[in-house]
This record gives sequence, C-alpha cells and structure tokens, in this order.
Amino acid sequence: MTIGASPEVVWRAVLDQVEVVGQPSWYVRTIGCRDRRASGPRPLAAGSVVPGFRVTAADPPGSLALDGVHRFSVYSLTFRLGPDGDGTRLEAHTDATFPGVLGAVYRLLVIDSRLHRVATRSILERIRRRVPTP
Repeated sequence: MTIGASPEVVWRAVLDQVEVVGQPSWYVRTIGCRDRRASGPRPLAAGSVVPGFRVTAADPPGSLALDGVHRFSVYSLTFRLGPDGDGTRLEAHTDATFPGVLGAVYRLLVIDSRLHRVATRSILERIRRRVPTP
C-alpha cells in the first residue's frame, strides 16, 4: 500500500500500531503466546516486546521485524517501508509454521480460511489511519 507521507512519518505510525497489535490481551493469553507483556526499549527496537511479538530487528525508517510463538504456531511479521513517489510504500510480510495436529487445525482456521489475510490488511489500514493528514 502507498501512503501519502514520508517514510519517517509512516514509521512512527507503524510503531504506534505495533504497540497495540496484541490486543485484545485475552486472545494472547488464550493461545499461549510466549510474549504477553510489553517490555524493553521504547521506541521499539531489537529486544522490545509487545503482546504476541518480540522485535528481532529495527532499521528506522526502513524495516521492522517481529517474531512470536504460541502453542499452535511459530511466526514472523516484517514491515518494509520505502519511498514511492510523493509517499511511502508500506508492505507487511508474514511467515509461520504450525507444528503438530493442533497447529494443523489452527492453520486451517486462520490461514486456509483467509482470516489471516484479512487481519494483515486490517493492520496496514490501521497504520494508514494513524498517519496524520496534511
């Protein structure tokens, strides 16, 4: 998606959205996420934790890499930003493995149902809405 703002402005919106991506907290607890509480450096940097994710790399304003683990999956979410005309191109890339029988069922419910795609697009749209309009 292209957002009509500089990479630095979009970067701040990404960080703001990632801070709340693990809500509602009951979901994070229910599926047994490894990381349940926010901790570490702010603004987000390698080693920071938000519910459901740990920041593995941050290269402002170009990329933010997150990973997570819960009882059904091991996953990653990476945001990439770059100049695009008068705005910024924002992409979200995901990857996951689903070990065991319960992982396979979870994959069916979340990935094969396309719910994951809807959720990822929703995150991108919420980032767009966080960018101040000129």
